[in-house]
Amino acid sequence: MNQDNNVAVLITASSSDEAQKIAEALVKQRLAACVNILAGVKSFFWWQGSLDSEQELLLIAKTKELKLAEIINLVKGLHSYDTPEIIALPIIGGSRDYLDWLDKEVQ
Repeated sequence: MNQDNNVAVLITASSSDEAQKIAEALVKQRLAACVNILAGVKSFFWWQGSLDSEQELLLIAKTKELKLAEIINLVKGLHSYDTPEIIALPIIGGSRDYLDWLDKEVQ
């Protein structure tokens, strides 16, 4: 199988409930094979001209690049932020068994 288009999508969320809702929707709709939720993330950023910070959760969704537009639409629909973080990073390698499983699970 061609693994060139595997990506990890990073999404921050404002609460555990929001993170779980997004993670479950991504997996149930087969937009991601797996989503990890990491708690205790402290984010610093500029927002509306001021330095701001928030406690957030970080979701890491393992998926295919071709699903990115659908993921962005889904996350924007479920997210509480006006401008949620949704960025995709290429997966350049890894366990062949895991990458084959990812290919099979994301439809």
